[in-house]
Amino acid sequence: MLAQGLRDEPRLQQVIAFAQKQALPIEYSARERLDDIAHTQAHQGVVAYVERRRYWELEPMAQAALAEASDPVLLMLDSLQDPQNLGSISRTAEAAGVGGIILSHNRSPEVTPSVVKASAGAAEHLRYARVANLAQSLEVLKPLGFWSVGLAGDAPTDYTAFDYRRPLVLVIGAEGEGLHQLLRKRVDALVRLPMHGRVDSLNAAVAGAIVLYEVLRQRRSTAAH
Repeated sequence: MLAQGLRDEPRLQQVIAFAQKQALPIEYSARERLDDIAHTQAHQGVVAYVERRRYWELEPMAQAALAEASDPVLLMLDSLQDPQNLGSISRTAEAAGVGGIILSHNRSPEVTPSVVKASAGAAEHLRYARVANLAQSLEVLKPLGFWSVGLAGDAPTDYTAFDYRRPLVLVIGAEGEGLHQLLRKRVDALVRLPMHGRVDSLNAAVAGAIVLYEVLRQRRSTAAH
């Protein structure tokens, strides 16, 4: 559905051309109707009816990531409740080539339109799995060759001192709470970000971005040699 009176710009023409190629019906309607359908006025004049998001099962997602790369990275998020945070870290994960994101059924939001918008669309290019138990999920991934590394403020190892060049599950908790105790016990290693100010933690999406790009730095360094 397109709002009546939209300016004829290249991006809009791409949307229309794609819809026509897929034989999708296109309807022009008053902007107010699109506001009602999208439950927001921030839809930029284009709304689509789509299927409910289908989440991956954990093991097939891990196998797909392994098929793409010899040392893939999966991201596991513990108690990340804020959709904006999930969208932000999804954007970084997609940019860093993460093979999939693992969420908790009970302690994480679903991948809603708000999450997709906060990710600048990156969420549409990522795999997501929702699981009942994060700690048990680590046990499923270990036989597939994945090492798990959790981020914790009191960890003995600096985040730059760990060797991430292996199939990896990076486990990130919510700011303030950090990782739950059971996850702390199940991960293979804990690393910390240095904090030199008066606050004792970073936003989870920011912390995740820092470590993900350290993972990339190490792997690019190896490839260069």
